Amino acid sequence: MTKAHIKIFIKTEKEKQKYKNKIQIQKLKNIYNNTTTSELTIPLYGFSVTAVDAGLLSNLTPSQTTVSWFLKTPDGSSAAGIGVILPYTSTDPVPGACNQEFPLEIDPNIYLQYNLFETMITFAPANIGYGRGKIPPACDVDVSSSTRWRLVYEVYQYFLPEGDLSEQSLISSLERVANVQNVQDNSRKVMSLTSHDRTQFSFSSLPGQGVIFSVIVRDPVLNTSASYIPVHTYACSFSSTLDGCSDLGRVSTKVFFTVIGLAGLFVCFVGHRFFKCELFCMGFGFTAFVFFVVITITTPLKYNIRLALTALMGVVGGVVMVMSWWRFGSVMACVCVVGLILGFLISSIVFFTPLGDIPIFHDDLVFWVVFACIMMFVPLFFIRWPREGNIIACGVVGAYTVVLAVNAYTYTSLSYITLDVLKRLLNHNFSRAFISVPLQDIDFILITLWVVLGISGIVVQLYREKSRSFFPPSPYVMWKQERERRKTNVLDPSHHKPSLSARILGRIRQLTQRAEPAGETTPLLL
Repeated sequence: MTKAHIKIFIKTEKEKQKYKNKIQIQKLKNIYNNTTTSELTIPLYGFSVTAVDAGLLSNLTPSQTTVSWFLKTPDGSSAAGIGVILPYTSTDPVPGACNQEFPLEIDPNIYLQYNLFETMITFAPANIGYGRGKIPPACDVDVSSSTRWRLVYEVYQYFLPEGDLSEQSLISSLERVANVQNVQDNSRKVMSLTSHDRTQFSFSSLPGQGVIFSVIVRDPVLNTSASYIPVHTYACSFSSTLDGCSDLGRVSTKVFFTVIGLAGLFVCFVGHRFFKCELFCMGFGFTAFVFFVVITITTPLKYNIRLALTALMGVVGGVVMVMSWWRFGSVMACVCVVGLILGFLISSIVFFTPLGDIPIFHDDLVFWVVFACIMMFVPLFFIRWPREGNIIACGVVGAYTVVLAVNAYTYTSLSYITLDVLKRLLNHNFSRAFISVPLQDIDFILITLWVVLGISGIVVQLYREKSRSFFPPSPYVMWKQERERRKTNVLDPSHHKPSLSARILGRIRQLTQRAEPAGETTPLLL
């Protein structure tokens, strides 16, 4: 379809009663191109709207029997879509009738913008209903219960199947939210607000995950309602050749998280047994996360370069953590770092639940204080039970890295457990966003995998380590103790051995000096 003319004829008295006052058309289009919906043959400013999800609301005059709308694509290309026509009576609220911001006089559309961190929706306030040929009630003259200030709004989310970017899936999903009743039956209500609240909201962006936002306006006095034009987003572009919806999984990301997942699986089952390897992996993760946040905030480097530098600094951090244990032998210091990593994950899980959408936690100060308190509480458990705490951290954190590795190849909402915290660190405006995400079949499968791997790894390590010492001794500390023992114990044969430097010099002399002849000898006859 490049152009379309939609005309409705209202002939019978029954139809006139049905289409008593206003008709709203929802032009719900495909996922790739904008389309223009207009009341005139030639689209003009104030009488048309161009958007991915566009709609119009037409007032009917007392004698009007037909309504015409015109659809076209700006570039003349074809576009498949679905149109929904909704009639309203004089008692129904009028979506967008108190518009003072957007081009249309009555604008029932929801305007959407997104970036990597958040998706923002905005809509114009509604007005109370009125009959054909009547003067619309004033919007901002009075705030009594007889004006539009009595209206209330409800914002809904509908999540499309995970990883499904098809046009058919979108169109069938839009049919599920085409009117008020469908929205209530199939969508999840995010919030309710009064006419005194702002009509702009932020949500966490979920690149590659289709989301449909709907708004219902209700008149509590007349017990009537009306819906705005639903709007959808995938938080990515279908026309971009770089970072588009079809190219969300970068090769560098897949390689990075595949290696992380394999290392995490190793740590999950034998991390405590191979303590140095565990320390390296934990130090790598801790340093890489901190460095990625710092380098993203302070530099404009491209993603692949940042990821490579992050991996390099992670290796350095892992080596430093191993060497600090090797040199100083402080097990508690290293285990506390491991405890902080587990605390970070547990705190992230807490705020991944609906608890994270409580309004008080939209304040950065409150959020970070509570987050830090939960994060710091976990290492206290490690002080009392260091071995058990370390093994639990290996099982839980190691199993979660397997989930992250799976996320590099297929979409899962569980990656947003830590990604939402990372977004909040990198974007100060993200605190106002609602962070609800869908849990679908793949997520429940991965939750089961996470639990099974975590419990199995913890049980296996507790069983293997029950007869061993709590932690392996530091090699450097053991060497120092052995050296002091040799100095003080004269009965030890090693006490009379030359020093290492003396042995090396003696060996060099043997290799460089020529052996003297023994001279004439006489055998001893017995």
